[in-house]
This record gives sequence, C-alpha cells and structure tokens, in this order.
Amino acid sequence: MLKKSKSAYWLYFLGAYVIIQFVWWGYHLIQLSSFIPQDNGAQLSKRIGMVIGEGAVFLVILAFGIYRIKKSISKELAFQQQQHNFLLTVTHELKTPIAALKLYIQTLKKHNLPEDKKEHILSGALEENERLSLLIENILNATKAENNSFAVQKQNTDLVGLIHSIKERYQSRYHSELIHFHGPKELFANIDQNMLDTMVTNLLENAIKYGGLQLQITIELEKLDRFVAIKVADQGPGIAAIERTKIFEKFYRIGAEETRNQAGSGLGLYIVAEYARLHNGQIRCFENTPSGCVFELILPI
Repeated sequence: MLKKSKSAYWLYFLGAYVIIQFVWWGYHLIQLSSFIPQDNGAQLSKRIGMVIGEGAVFLVILAFGIYRIKKSISKELAFQQQQHNFLLTVTHELKTPIAALKLYIQTLKKHNLPEDKKEHILSGALEENERLSLLIENILNATKAENNSFAVQKQNTDLVGLIHSIKERYQSRYHSELIHFHGPKELFANIDQNMLDTMVTNLLENAIKYGGLQLQITIELEKLDRFVAIKVADQGPGIAAIERTKIFEKFYRIGAEETRNQAGSGLGLYIVAEYARLHNGQIRCFENTPSGCVFELILPI
C-alpha cells in the first residue's frame, strides 16, 4: 500500500486550527459584547445569538469542505494504488509471455522434435503471442479512451458472422467446445466492427479467467427493437453485488491485491464500457443461474 499523503494530515491540522481559532475569537467577541452599553438585555442576547448562528453556519460549511477535500484525497490515493498495482501487474504480464515465447523458440532451435511436438510448441507460442497482443492492445486502447481520441467508424456488420469468427478463434486456441452460441442465423447492425470484436474478446477473456474449473461460456445474441443485446455468461463463482458497480472502472480488479491469483491488467472491462458509451450503448453485469455471472452488452443498431 502507498503511504498516506502528507496533504491529508496537513488538512486535518489546518481544519482543527481554524475551528479552534474561530471558537476562540467567537468567545472573545461575545465577552466584549457584554461590556458594550445596551438598552436592555434583549439586544445583548440577540447579538450573542447572531454570533453563535453565523459561527455555526461557518463551522458546518468548513466541516463540509474538509470532508469533500478528504474524500478527494482518499480517491486520489486509491487511484494511485490502482496505478501502482497496474504497473506491477503489467510488468509481470508482459514478462511472462515474452519468457514463454523465448523458451518455445529455443526449444525448437536446439532440439530435433517430432512433428506432433513441434505442433504443440507452435500452438503454445501462438497462444502466448495472442495473450501479449491483447494486453498491448488494451493498454493502447485505454490510453486512447482516456484522451478521447477514438473515432467510431460504424459500418453494416454481420454480428452472427463476427461472433462465430471469434468463437472459432478461441476453439482453435483451446482445442475444445469452449463457447456455445445462441442466437439468430442472421443479424446485421451499424456498428464499429473492430470495437465490437474488442468488446466481445475482452468479455470472453474475463469469462475464461473467472469461469471456474468447469469452463463453459455462452454467448447469446438477441434483437431488442432498435437495439441488439450480446450476453456473455459463465458458470464461475460470480461477482458480489457490491463489486458490480466498480468492475468497469479503470485499473479496478476484484479482490485484495495480496490474495488475488488471477492474471489481468484491470483494463478489459473498462475498455468495454468506454466502447459501449461511444456507441451510446451500455454494459451491465448481473447474476447467472445457478452460478456465475452474465455480462450484457446493449448497443443501438
């Protein structure tokens, strides 16, 4: 954890000093008022009441200001912690596939292996290369999203064909019937094809990471009047309700950093949310039955 900012302690000190000084001067002002000749005691009481009333309003405003500043500092510290964790994670995430690719290449170079072994090593190398490419792409996309430098290029897109191509990509990578598709035989929409590919890919990567031991993922495509809904569901442990409001924030990852054992950068779902926003759509997460979670991407067509 990052050390608490010194600004927070100075804020507490300054706030306490101002309050003490204000109470002190208010006390003296009331004391001095008692020595001023008055027509009657009612005017003195009125003057004292006015000082106390204005002082109370000032203290409330000051306390509210201190609270808001403290909240802002706490939010900034939390964001700094997330950035710190992100740098550590990305360093590890980049080193791992690079080291694996180096090992695969060295193995192929040094040993005369049978064809089946070569095929296995090449498949592993391609998988690590895809993992590395996705991470770099997410970092670049997150930077563009933060700088608002995206230009949405919508085109008439075959959604069913696009999802099937993504599905085949993953089936070839994992050599299993990992993903099940439910939807119409044909559905077209005016959408940025590259962004949609990235959104679905990131949702699938998330489902694979947190999908549990018996990994089964379902993609469901449905037309809703002037919108299209794409649902990605897994059978994993699911996400707590309190976490579902935070998972689309930049760098946010579920669980404590010290105990988290899943790889990831905390950028995938953030990019999905940003791309959905650029399409005037939305992404939401809810519970799956009997276990797991469902991510529903809704986009106008």
